[in-house]
Amino acid sequence: MLQGLTREQPRHDGVRTALPEALGSAEPPAYLSQFPPAINDRSGQPRCPRHSEVVMLRRGLTIRPVGSLIASQELPVRITTLVENRASPDDPRLVAEWGLSLCIALDGRHVLVDMGASDAFARNAAHLSIDIAAVDAAILSHHHSDHGGGLRHFLELNEHADIYLGAAPPGDPTVKLFGFIRKYIGLDRALIARHAHRFRFVHERTEILPGVFVLPRIEGAYARPSGNKVLYLRQGRVFTPDDFRHEVVVAIQERDAMVVLTGCSHSGLLNMVETVSREFPGVPIRAVVGGFHLVALPPFRGMAESARIVADIGRAVLEQGVATTYTGHCTGRKAFDVLRAAMGDRVHEIHTGSRIDL
Repeated sequence: MLQGLTREQPRHDGVRTALPEALGSAEPPAYLSQFPPAINDRSGQPRCPRHSEVVMLRRGLTIRPVGSLIASQELPVRITTLVENRASPDDPRLVAEWGLSLCIALDGRHVLVDMGASDAFARNAAHLSIDIAAVDAAILSHHHSDHGGGLRHFLELNEHADIYLGAAPPGDPTVKLFGFIRKYIGLDRALIARHAHRFRFVHERTEILPGVFVLPRIEGAYARPSGNKVLYLRQGRVFTPDDFRHEVVVAIQERDAMVVLTGCSHSGLLNMVETVSREFPGVPIRAVVGGFHLVALPPFRGMAESARIVADIGRAVLEQGVATTYTGHCTGRKAFDVLRAAMGDRVHEIHTGSRIDL
């Protein structure tokens, strides 16, 4: 749990530029002052004041086939899975990989959440007629390469969008397997340093576009996933378990309900839902979308938790008032089957190329 964390006073109302976090210096160099900071929703106007209100029609929860058209007068929140572990059953042009990337379209704006492990998200976006160059803002859910491995390609294709992420971890994200495999699985810090003006490290609730919030400090009383046990932060020869303070959860408010995007849920799915509910009291959660980190690592075929625990998580999600859940990536097929038995038609699988209209 992250309860009892000391709250530091952040620069720029909750968002820091990237260079100090990546390289460890106390303050950014003077040249970074030319770049505008993000504005926290509690202390000032949002970054895009020309859009003062998000207007969306809520037409229930439906998955439309790839290529379906929405009438111009209808503007649902659309979430497109640009890349995910599972291949598209409909379009052989789309590339699947171990990773996750979601593109959210709302009110004419586009937000990219995670970028997969390679350039596959961008190649798939082109096949799906999604222009990465036109993305208005990007978010990295945590500092792992299967969610930020496509960062270089995003920067090559998009020259303007800010990239939001949690505070850099105090060590190198590393996976330890079988007692002898030790592999770095973090982001390209040199790349972040070279493009420091594009990055915003989030330290408190921040509204990056109207109705789109990035929430760090994921807190709650629920247990963290057992799959985290092979994930560490390395400092020289010292390995410490990753506490995932660098993870964020994304919340989209569409007037009378929330949509929650989890990335990998290393902090625990239920803790993420609880965090959003605490930040937006009384606002129901219409949908949760993302990975739940229930798969065994490796060999990626089993479950890191018992079937009873997975079923309990599914029932607890329903008890927390979540209307519908969409999951994939690090959840795993076996865990999904257990969730399906516990949650019925209120849980669905995503795959590369799937589109969800909320």
